[in-house]
Amino acid sequence: MKHLVALIFGLGMIVNAFLFVPQVLAIWRKRTAQGVSVLTFAGFNAMQFVGALHGYYQDDWYLAIGMFASLLTCGSVTVLALIYGNRPPQAT
Repeated sequence: MKHLVALIFGLGMIVNAFLFVPQVLAIWRKRTAQGVSVLTFAGFNAMQFVGALHGYYQDDWYLAIGMFASLLTCGSVTVLALIYGNRPPQAT
């Protein structure tokens, strides 16, 4: 049972990482980060970094890899928000 819960947790961490992808795509397509809080996403990044380190040091690879994947996708939102800022959307 312990391994099943660990597997479900690991899959949940991957799903968590993919939840940031729509935000990445929205910022990329519109070339604006209007309404996106860089401070909030930077806070998410910090917690994901700490979570990944914790997973590494505890030999919990589900946690470490899941948090690292979330850090990559959430970090992409943060970087794009810094690049595009709160400029008005571009006309398509």
